Amino acid sequence: MAVSTPVLGIAVLAYMMVVFYLGWIGYKKTKNTDDYMLAGRKINPFVLAFSYGATFISTSAIIGFGGYAGAFGLGILWLVFMNIFVGIFIAFVIFGSRTRRMGVNLKAVTFPELIGRRFQSKFIQGLTGALITIFMPLYAGSVLIGGARFMETALNIEYDLAVLILAIIVAAYVITGGLIAIMYTDALQGILMFAGMGILLVLTYVKLGGITEAHQALTNMAHLVPENFAAIGHTGWTTMPEFGSPTWWTLVSTIILGVGIGVLAQPQLAVRFMTVKSTRSLKRAVLSGGPFIFMMAGVAYIVGALSNVYFLETKGMISLEVAGGNIDKIMPEYINSAMPDYFVVFFLLTLLAAAMSTLSSQFHAMGTSFGHDFYREFIMKGRIGKTITITRLAIAATIIVSVILAYILPPGIIARATAIFFGLCAAAFLPMYTGAIFWKRMTREGAIASLLVGTFGSLFWLTFVHAKEAAALGISQALFGVDTLLTGTWTVVDPILVATPLAFVVAIVVSLMTEPASQEHIDRCFKGE
Repeated sequence: MAVSTPVLGIAVLAYMMVVFYLGWIGYKKTKNTDDYMLAGRKINPFVLAFSYGATFISTSAIIGFGGYAGAFGLGILWLVFMNIFVGIFIAFVIFGSRTRRMGVNLKAVTFPELIGRRFQSKFIQGLTGALITIFMPLYAGSVLIGGARFMETALNIEYDLAVLILAIIVAAYVITGGLIAIMYTDALQGILMFAGMGILLVLTYVKLGGITEAHQALTNMAHLVPENFAAIGHTGWTTMPEFGSPTWWTLVSTIILGVGIGVLAQPQLAVRFMTVKSTRSLKRAVLSGGPFIFMMAGVAYIVGALSNVYFLETKGMISLEVAGGNIDKIMPEYINSAMPDYFVVFFLLTLLAAAMSTLSSQFHAMGTSFGHDFYREFIMKGRIGKTITITRLAIAATIIVSVILAYILPPGIIARATAIFFGLCAAAFLPMYTGAIFWKRMTREGAIASLLVGTFGSLFWLTFVHAKEAAALGISQALFGVDTLLTGTWTVVDPILVATPLAFVVAIVVSLMTEPASQEHIDRCFKGE
């Protein structure tokens, strides 16, 4: 079913006019580097909460993880708990306040700069910036795929064209308006997303005869789990996979822990803690952020799983069969088949908002990481030069790379690509970030060691051990004649469970063996505690 073109055209035009107006306000308010990088450090709690949430929950959550729930069931709801407890409460209350205070003390304007100045190391700042620039396009590409897949289905246009349209729209206001424009538009998009997901949940339960009836019907479908899925641990859509099975390890280690813990070290999210007026604003933002994440992620996962009931009743097939085996098409197929036309239009705007809010922050983070952290601080040794110009060029370049990845990444990749990036951030950044803001005894050498061990440990595990990536890459096969260097359960254990603890241990051991920073520098970093 394709949406009525005139109705859609009017809706999208009205939405884009508001977005570009907010982008223009951001452009007018952007007077200096602090404004472009940190929104002038004057963002209020509501804007922070919805901007953070809209950045965090993207089309990768709604389309990718919603599709995963359609294929593998409601066990993914544990990720919602992690999203709220770790991604909102711990992030805002525990990490956020210290990040903001140290950012002000050290006059840092990016996540890599915060870490680099804490440890007095341009190498750390430069390498962190380079890693963000190199690997975040994988995440951005998956978000582009999510938005484009729905546009493809709803508008009946070519997927490649949908990717291009989405990328151009986001580029227009990110490159010019900086973080002020991004956070203003994020707040609008967050409100739209909240309303869209709320309506989707209500309409789904109405369509399926009520809450109890819908979930009981889903429970009764356990015997319809495909044989190949049952063989790897899938036990039904309302139960957890069989303990220790490949599906259980993927769900728990890659999806729940990989994304649930990895959120703490997301550069595009951590930088938002430095945009508010005070630490009180961060605590107030929790009250808005928690319900927002619950409505966004929770609804996507519930509806994704319940789509099986709808498709069984209307087409005699489970969702994965309707989607032709591509889990990234489950949610678009369900929305376009089950929902009324007017809602398809509104939900397209919801998904555009989800994609644009996350992509804008990703492109901004990649651009500033290259322009400010890698180019200015690492290459130019702190000479100011044309930082914002280089940053804008870097944003344009990373948009192009992300678009290329959206064209070439394989089907069903959204959830996996997101988890890979979140897991890499956890292994590479979380140990040194945690040490930077909580442990005064953490040394430069300890931070560098943890950064290198976390990064290369995670990449090694992905390349040579974790079966899904190692087999696809083929490097292990080419070098050693086997898909993976290890066998058995190890091949389904996510890198986050190996590389992150190892990086923490290395950070502690090396820090205790090396000379700490001067007391004067430590006092400056932790001033105000």
